[in-house]
Amino acid sequence: MRMLWPMVGLTFGTALGFAGAFGGFGAFFIVLLLGALGFLVGRAIEGDLDIGQLLSSFNPGKRSR
Repeated sequence: MRMLWPMVGLTFGTALGFAGAFGGFGAFFIVLLLGALGFLVGRAIEGDLDIGQLLSSFNPGKRSR
């Protein structure tokens, strides 16, 4: 399992490169944004990320104690 994350990074970087080369900056940005969103969803599904805690940190009315 140690080789998984470097391969994921290589694949994502290649996808960003193709999007930038053939689609321009807009396509590059969309691929980057969707990749980051997919990463966060994957972390949440695995249980490594608490979405409720993440979203509450953006709410200035709620303070964590």
